[in-house]
Amino acid sequence: QVQLVESGGGLVQPGGSLRLSCAASGFTFRAYRMNWYRQAPGKERELVAAIFASGGSTSYADSVKGRFTISRDNAKNTVYLQMNSLKPDDTAMYYCHTAIFLDYWGQGTRVTVSS
Repeated sequence: QVQLVESGGGLVQPGGSLRLSCAASGFTFRAYRMNWYRQAPGKERELVAAIFASGGSTSYADSVKGRFTISRDNAKNTVYLQMNSLKPDDTAMYYCHTAIFLDYWGQGTRVTVSS
């Protein structure tokens, strides 16, 4: 079955960096678009970044452009989110997602940006 397991969240000061990882299993990873979403308290879940299967082209929310980088390692079945210049507004649960006829989500990893 499809499994997505996120890791790498934590507490970081404003301006700091974190790298999130999502280990995928149960499907042909290299064939599918992978996404990172986030959900802050009291807000709707939003798409942060996406990386497409073919060619690895990427897409970002305006709020993270120039600060976040999504990448994938098809040999390791893992997608990453490098987050730099973090702001308090980046505080949220971050979720890995893919869609294979159905939506699949990881359990999430918490990112807290605070001094």
